[in-house]
Amino acid sequence: MNLPFKIDLHGKVAVVTGAGGVICSNFAKALGACGAKVAVLDLNKKSADLVAQEITEAGGQAVGVEANVLEVASLKGARQIVRDQLGLCDILINGAGGNHPKGTTSKEYLDSKDLAAGEQEGLVTFFDLDPQGIEFVFNLNFLGTLLPTQVFLKDMVGKKDGVILNISSMNAFTPLTKIPAYSGAKAAVSNFTQWLAVHLSKVDVRVNAIAPGFFVTNQNRNMLFNADGSTTERAAKILNATPMGRFGECEELTGTLLWLVDHKASGFVNGVVVPVDGGFSAYSGV
Repeated sequence: MNLPFKIDLHGKVAVVTGAGGVICSNFAKALGACGAKVAVLDLNKKSADLVAQEITEAGGQAVGVEANVLEVASLKGARQIVRDQLGLCDILINGAGGNHPKGTTSKEYLDSKDLAAGEQEGLVTFFDLDPQGIEFVFNLNFLGTLLPTQVFLKDMVGKKDGVILNISSMNAFTPLTKIPAYSGAKAAVSNFTQWLAVHLSKVDVRVNAIAPGFFVTNQNRNMLFNADGSTTERAAKILNATPMGRFGECEELTGTLLWLVDHKASGFVNGVVVPVDGGFSAYSGV
């Protein structure tokens, strides 16, 4: 793969959760291209194996590992595989996350007419949000960051220059309409990043986060594009609120990733959440 610059990660073991997805598979490949031994963790073992195969074929070392970030037993099993095949974790990328329709409202704004009309098929107001759906989204993003950290951090304490990198979102700064569960969960990830950075500051482990703006992934493609390839109304709003006027390319996250995992480049950077958003967070709309 083409890297914006190269760092030396030889001798390091990197664990990437959610690494079967578009963004985190790119992270795993970038780390592998810089010499790290990469554990590609994903709920889908086939997806994990495919990414690991790409890294290996490119001359790196990687292993695909099935792991459920919401199950401690699964994570402990993954940790043992990583220890046996690659070694002790030095770099943890908490990339697993996502949204779910059950944590999403149908409309951007509450209309009193919707309540007066009674229950309507296909309409999900704030009052109709499924508690279990909210819980799933929150757990996937927040506990899906906390639990892998609890498991793999044990191998990082006592080593030198440990790095944890969480994946937040622009939703953590300015929540998007319709998705309160996802926005709240990502805000929790950002807050947890700051808390953990302070908590681990005496054991030589730095903790930071990347907050991507709007990138096209398998999860959001149908939200952003119509069947004919044109942008949806919601996508148009996103682009209008992004001064650069386009979606980001996954490769445009790589430089921030490499900067934050390289102790020589960012050894005094700790507890920050870095937006990579084409100016979305800076734009007032006027």
